[in-house]
Amino acid sequence: MKRQEVLQLFDRQKDELIELCRSILKAPSENPPGDTKEVSRVILEYLEENGISATTHETLPGRINILAELGPDGGRELIYCGHSDTVPVGDLSRWDRDPFSGDLEEGILYGRGASDMKAGLTGQLFALAFLKRNAIPLKGKLKLVIVPDEETGSHHGLVWLMEQGLIKGDGCLIGEPSGRLNPTIGQKGSGGFRLSVYGVSGHASLSPLIGRSAILDAYKAIDAVSKLTEKRIPVPEELQELVETSRFYGREEGLDHVSSIYDRISFNVGRIHGGTAANVIPDKCVVDIDCRLPFGISRPEHYRRIRELLDSLDIRYDLEETGFDSSANYTSPKDPVVKCVTDNISFVTGEKGYGVLQWACSDARLFRQQGIPVLQYGPAILETIHSFNERVEVENLLECTKVYILAAMDYLNETVEA
Repeated sequence: MKRQEVLQLFDRQKDELIELCRSILKAPSENPPGDTKEVSRVILEYLEENGISATTHETLPGRINILAELGPDGGRELIYCGHSDTVPVGDLSRWDRDPFSGDLEEGILYGRGASDMKAGLTGQLFALAFLKRNAIPLKGKLKLVIVPDEETGSHHGLVWLMEQGLIKGDGCLIGEPSGRLNPTIGQKGSGGFRLSVYGVSGHASLSPLIGRSAILDAYKAIDAVSKLTEKRIPVPEELQELVETSRFYGREEGLDHVSSIYDRISFNVGRIHGGTAANVIPDKCVVDIDCRLPFGISRPEHYRRIRELLDSLDIRYDLEETGFDSSANYTSPKDPVVKCVTDNISFVTGEKGYGVLQWACSDARLFRQQGIPVLQYGPAILETIHSFNERVEVENLLECTKVYILAAMDYLNETVEA
């Protein structure tokens, strides 16, 4: 079936996609606490209505993984992956409308998870049903993987599924939010840590003549380590073109702060706890720091540099590595799964689609660790992610879903060669 014929079929059925997204937005799935029963019920009922069987794995009470598939054995296998959980809504008084209303107004869908990533999840779910309902021929298998805990580390979702050997495929598309024309094909590494600094307690009235303030020593440590972000990390030669493309994207989108972070370590002091009272010299201070690592530096090298800095300060400390064990990672722009997506972005939108690097980390690393090429592409109003009044444009949802459908056809029918 030709692309234009498929898109004509889609246009006649797009209202179903919009209503499905509204139903999914109306089903709360805040994480924490992590209960996805209600949204999973909506998803499973939709699959059943379309004659698609699914298996579920409830790894913790209320945390439900859903697996479904379409197409024959023997060809390529493409995974569409999404998460059903969202971050909490936070202060309800800061929302202009009920975060679970699923409101549709002037082409905008509103609600917690609209951009991250219930719209993308809806598009992938609809794509699977659309391909089956319209009997579109596939030479390979399309697999839908829906996980319940991406927002809290993926240990009871994607990590568990992979440990059980339930995730296998030749390529993967995660429906996470992205630029309209620019799927993310690489992510930075994780280099966070918890720093515990120790002092000597005493009566505050005699400070600094006695004792030693753990808080002041922690301040010295923070100041020293923060300077790591000022140093440029040399970009590996094979990635220089992709980094420059990503910088161009940042400038085009008016994100100059993004275009300058690709070769630098990010640094954020997220939490500090120290001392017991104002009149007691603090003997311990604990600092939680988040770092994201660019290409050109590994996690072990990153932590070695930090310890060398701390050792030079004459302080007593412990350092605990936090975050997940991953250096920066990427999928080649020439990989078939990337080409299928970017080519169809260009076809659907009439504008040039191309992959870029993400300035953060994601679950994509887990697929790459399994040898599965992966990229992320999904509808979003990026500035509303994890914020109040989260929302997404209907037109963006429609565009992405068209890309999902056409990319699956191209990839599974092997019209793009390896």
